[in-house]
Amino acid sequence: MKILLASSEVHPYSKTGGLADMVGALGKALAVAGHEAAIVTPLYRGLREKFPEMRHVDWYLNLPMGQRMVTAQLWMLVPQPGLVIYFVDQPAYFDRAGIYHEDNISYLDNAERYVFFSKCVAHLARYLPWQSDLVHVHDWQVGLVPPLMLQQQREGWVKPPPTCLTIHNLAYQGVFAPEAFALTNLPEEFFGVEGVEYYGQLNCLKAGIAFADRITTVSPRYAREITTEEFGCGLDGFLRNRQGRLTGILNGVDYGDWTTTKNRFLKASYSASSIRGKERNKLELQREMGLPADRKIPLFGTVSRLAEQKGVDIQLGALEEMLYTGLQFVLLGSGSPVFERAYVDLARRFPLQVAVRIGFNEGLSHRIEAGCDFYLMPSQFEPCGLNQMYSLRYGTIPIVRAVGGLDDSVVDYIANAELADGIKFREYSAVALAKGIRKALALYQEPNLLRHYRRNAMAVDFSWERTVEDYLRVYRSALGMVTPVKA
Repeated sequence: MKILLASSEVHPYSKTGGLADMVGALGKALAVAGHEAAIVTPLYRGLREKFPEMRHVDWYLNLPMGQRMVTAQLWMLVPQPGLVIYFVDQPAYFDRAGIYHEDNISYLDNAERYVFFSKCVAHLARYLPWQSDLVHVHDWQVGLVPPLMLQQQREGWVKPPPTCLTIHNLAYQGVFAPEAFALTNLPEEFFGVEGVEYYGQLNCLKAGIAFADRITTVSPRYAREITTEEFGCGLDGFLRNRQGRLTGILNGVDYGDWTTTKNRFLKASYSASSIRGKERNKLELQREMGLPADRKIPLFGTVSRLAEQKGVDIQLGALEEMLYTGLQFVLLGSGSPVFERAYVDLARRFPLQVAVRIGFNEGLSHRIEAGCDFYLMPSQFEPCGLNQMYSLRYGTIPIVRAVGGLDDSVVDYIANAELADGIKFREYSAVALAKGIRKALALYQEPNLLRHYRRNAMAVDFSWERTVEDYLRVYRSALGMVTPVKA
């Protein structure tokens, strides 16, 4: 098959979270599986300098945006056989310091920026000499692609490919003032309750849900959760009406990047059969973060956006209680200034036990995953989550709230003692998380049991070879080749 993917961010070219990791890995996995994949993404600031092998394509886009025309150029990169990355070069929209915002303030023209990007994707799907069998779009930033392609079909596109939308996080829907609809140049009939309209506003993600031939989420449990009022973010009824198109597929992990052997970011290699290098990584991480280097002290860590979704508020509460047990905690992340200040203050008050780094550092994220004994992930909700999977591969025991992909990917001792590789709790509270931490401290005092958990964790396979087959089944169902798989 030939698959055209579209995303506002793609690792290693741009990234704010798991969306970039997933799209980049899926493109690579499709190519490795013998298919052809092309990914369309914006050309953000600095990419041409960072990837000088990128070359200009003799292709210019001139597309309507309401009453005016906007132009763009195209660049391309071939990172491996079977995979091409197309970059949309529109400096006024994408040559900026951030992707979606600066200083935690969203760009005021985000609607215009991603309406234009969606139009570029639809245009390329129609006119590229390389004709795809299916167009796979990711999240709200390209949610308008399916209705734009439908409109082009009405205007003469004889046989457009079917579309698939992946919802990475339903909480982010791309909702804008109704005036933004004029930028789409779609007929007024699209702006209705069964289309792109949401309480009088333009909802880009709802547009994709309404018009895509298939819808996926990034874990089976999340596919079920988003059809409930608790997790549906106002679209649960709309999604229930489309359950026949909806499939949950657990994300995969690129083990070429997330490896404990020959990893350029780690001081020492290790494996399930030879774990000694993990202890060295722990000592090196303690020194790097300015904490006392002591292998006997249980070390907990988090790499996260500092947002309510990630449970950082109950984590603060649990740490206030549990730090008096003598454990250490390290954090790498950024987000809400309120939470940033709270974690920095926690480190100031517990300088021998807490170390915080505000920002993003790819190397440090690997060292935290490898050097910690336990990984905290107490999310309010979690469509899939990747860090718990990284932790498992690194032999770092995840402590997670049993929601979404966290519940799908971690095995608690109560559920299966033989395969246990993590600790789960259900109630969203600091008290419940603190109880999970106490379980971890008890586990730390049982070396043989801890070794059992680590071996199980490092043996779990979340590779893309498995995940890509699930996506291919969805693609085939959209092409009418098989019956669709439900959530």
